[in-house]
Amino acid sequence: MTQISTPPASLAVVVGAGGGLGSALLAQLRSQGEYARVLALGRRAALPLDYFDEASIAAAAQSVAASCAESASELRLLLVATGFLHGEPGQPERSFSQLDSAYLQHAFVINTIGPALVMKHFLPLLPKSGRCVAAFVSAKVGSIGDNALGGWYGYRASKAALNQLVKTAAIELTRRNPGSVCVALHPGTVDTPLSQPFAKKGLQVRPAAEAAADLLEVLNRLAPSATGCLVDYRGEILPF
Repeated sequence: MTQISTPPASLAVVVGAGGGLGSALLAQLRSQGEYARVLALGRRAALPLDYFDEASIAAAAQSVAASCAESASELRLLLVATGFLHGEPGQPERSFSQLDSAYLQHAFVINTIGPALVMKHFLPLLPKSGRCVAAFVSAKVGSIGDNALGGWYGYRASKAALNQLVKTAAIELTRRNPGSVCVALHPGTVDTPLSQPFAKKGLQVRPAAEAAADLLEVLNRLAPSATGCLVDYRGEILPF
């Protein structure tokens, strides 16, 4: 893969910019200076966005569209770096006997439904010609073909559903703009609150800044032929 240049007057958006990986992606993009503007979206960001409130997602998209119009720029990078594994709604399941409706619903809102609504409101903002990238942070454990251990029902299923959404959106985006790239990303195990309780001894856990740099490097080199794939932080295509 070779480096692909970004058109001038380009704008980037990071959804989930308040999280461990999202904030690292935001910082890297702003420091690199490749994009004329990099906007942060999230529950506590200046541009608020809440997956439990579709109206907030629509309003955020309208704000981004207005920003593009005012600055004569185009949205060329959409990065969605949100995810839920554990918290007040519950913990990942070790057995089907632990399946819980409230946990499953929360996992699907954050890992699947929210990103789907981001697709609904933000993908139409991408240009109809030239290179543009929409990337959604997923996980290798969302791969059905790679599942050899079981467990983590809700997280696996919600990320697998996200992968299917990405694949489907990629097909539609290609019809609209052959230069588009729409992918799911596996960042590896990142040292963030999401993964910390489950980091096993001997597992390669990487700082968020390192993971962010790797993901951006991969995205910068992806050709349209990679659209619709689940890609890891080394640029390898993983099975769905």
